[in-house]
Amino acid sequence: MSLLFTPYKMGNIVLRNRIVMSPMCMHSVFKEDGVATEWHQTHYASRAAGGAGLILLESTAINTQGRISMDDLGIWSDDHIEGLGKIAKASQENGAKIGVQLSHAGRKAVVEGPIYAPTALAFNEKSETPEEMTIDKIKETIEEFKKAAVRVKQAGFDVIELHAAHGYLINQFLSPLSNKRTDEYGGSRENRFRFLKEIIQEVNQVWSNPLLVRISANEYHPDGNTMDDFVYFAKEMKKLGVELVDCSSGAVVSAKIDVFPGYQVPLAEDVKHGANVPTGAVGLITCALQAEEILKNQRADLIFIGREFLRNPYWPLYAAEKLGVYITPPTQYRRAWNEISPEQSHSVHERWYPGKEPV
Repeated sequence: MSLLFTPYKMGNIVLRNRIVMSPMCMHSVFKEDGVATEWHQTHYASRAAGGAGLILLESTAINTQGRISMDDLGIWSDDHIEGLGKIAKASQENGAKIGVQLSHAGRKAVVEGPIYAPTALAFNEKSETPEEMTIDKIKETIEEFKKAAVRVKQAGFDVIELHAAHGYLINQFLSPLSNKRTDEYGGSRENRFRFLKEIIQEVNQVWSNPLLVRISANEYHPDGNTMDDFVYFAKEMKKLGVELVDCSSGAVVSAKIDVFPGYQVPLAEDVKHGANVPTGAVGLITCALQAEEILKNQRADLIFIGREFLRNPYWPLYAAEKLGVYITPPTQYRRAWNEISPEQSHSVHERWYPGKEPV
């Protein structure tokens, strides 16, 4: 039996399978106002129709200065709720659960006006030097994450992921490479974790659905966080009610990374077993057998698919064929897939379209 196509319970929701569309910036808000467009709606709904169990929206900024670039999605205003809500509804109608990745770019923001970070250190020689955040600015930013979570709820999403990876603001607080503070938000790993801890606590006040956190579980620098630190962070997140840790790597400082199929999977495995917490594996996972191996060897609990979903919105349907699993494609596309018996069709249809009768 394929584990990839078994349902997965996460808090108060159930995913129809273990396949997650990883958050990937699309840089397609051409009016630079953070408002989702019809293009975004089509982009995400097509991956839902293609069979993803969970879809995570790209980095969605909690304030204007927290955008990675000016053409990112935003959630700093109630004006963003309607467009995001259309994305959520279209994806859910096609059988997927859907979430938002809440983000602040910190010193890696490329926007007009000042940028902020835990310490006034530029990312590299080509980057702007950020302003060091005051305690008041830290508290204000935590409150903005909370307000963003309220808007996620109003827009009808199922999941929130906090972006604490890839050298963005939360990651900057976590890492000794970018956090040189000497107050309660710097120094020891307990203090460096405080910013993320307080964000989680505030979000939990207004959000009861699953909360995930993406981390960079390898900083590729001898003076960076170690796996022991990441396991500590994961244990603390679990205590705070985080459902799953999404394990990526890198980008808090410039580094040469040896990239190969499944190169980040050992990170998810180490965090999973070290912290006894569910994890998501990501990083050049491109084929069904590869995904199945990760799950069956208990190296991770969910499979995050990135670039492969850009190449093929219907990757899950092809993966099912490779694994000999019979699933019900969307009715409109069914003629293009192998014939299956009515009994098989009915048994899996409920997983894809809960509460709806097969056509």
